[in-house]
Amino acid sequence: MIEYGINLLTVLWQRNRIQDLFYPIIMILRQEKEGRFTYERQDADVVIQTPGGDELLRIPSSVFLVEAEKLLQVINEHSGAFAIPQIESFINSIRCHSLKAKSADKTDIRIILHDRRTKMNSEMGFSIKSQLGGDSTLLNASKATNFNFKIEGGVFSDEDIAEINSLNPKRNKVIERVNAIKQKGGKLVFDKVDNKTFRNNLIMLDGDLPYLIAHLLLEQLNSGVSMLNELSEILTENNPLDYDITQASPFYAYKIKHLLTSAALGMMPATAWNGKFDANGGYLVVKNDGEILCYHFYDRNRFEDYLFSNAYLERSSTSRHEYASIVKEDNGTLSFKLNFQVRLK
Repeated sequence: MIEYGINLLTVLWQRNRIQDLFYPIIMILRQEKEGRFTYERQDADVVIQTPGGDELLRIPSSVFLVEAEKLLQVINEHSGAFAIPQIESFINSIRCHSLKAKSADKTDIRIILHDRRTKMNSEMGFSIKSQLGGDSTLLNASKATNFNFKIEGGVFSDEDIAEINSLNPKRNKVIERVNAIKQKGGKLVFDKVDNKTFRNNLIMLDGDLPYLIAHLLLEQLNSGVSMLNELSEILTENNPLDYDITQASPFYAYKIKHLLTSAALGMMPATAWNGKFDANGGYLVVKNDGEILCYHFYDRNRFEDYLFSNAYLERSSTSRHEYASIVKEDNGTLSFKLNFQVRLK
């Protein structure tokens, strides 16, 4: 989120590297109601320019460093949503009023970088993920991310359905209900992705993705494994989609990485996607100590490996997204929904 923009204005100029790869920052861009403001390092100062190109403020870089440390300390001392009066006046003075990117935008900050290989300056959009609080979300849970399964086998009376739907332990509610279905002889068989837009987005990426994700959701319930790289290994061994694995082609890992990259940089479940990446620069990861790591999309293999190694499935709130309950359809068939949500540790 943009609330870490103060840290970025100072820290990125010093540590914008992936090991020995450097991308010098020419300028940081911020969109406010009045237009786009620019932040440029000139000698020992940060120069802020208006949307019209006029110099608005010139502030020593050392001031940003002090305010960034204040912000980091306060964030680490609190949880949830809270006010930060200690630096509010400073944030207002540098024209930072929009503290959050639009929910429909994958890009949290735009930066003009210099590429030493091409000798060109390019404007890049980056998504910011913070480890200062809870784990960040890569793909948000919603009704759009519900996967519908048919219950095949078993005999379920209305009383059985009501009893299973009433199971409400403090933990593992979904697992308890699925286990109750199994005990009655029922089996979950994937039917469809409920939301047509999300379904089309997945099919555009890869026609097998709806089925692959369905198997991921079921395997998480069966094994208790949540990390996607580990689930990928299980699917590779079981090969539920019956790929030709005689040549050890990494079908499952490749498709999951492709999905994660698309969800990280452009694709949203409930919005028809054109295949373009909004956050075309990659990820900026804010660590607990305030250090910022850059996973640049230029180095796509490293970026995808980061996502693949850190992504895991999380079961979202059943009260918010209308899933994990048996539904009796008009034709008498029984349906059960599982929700797809991905976080980064």
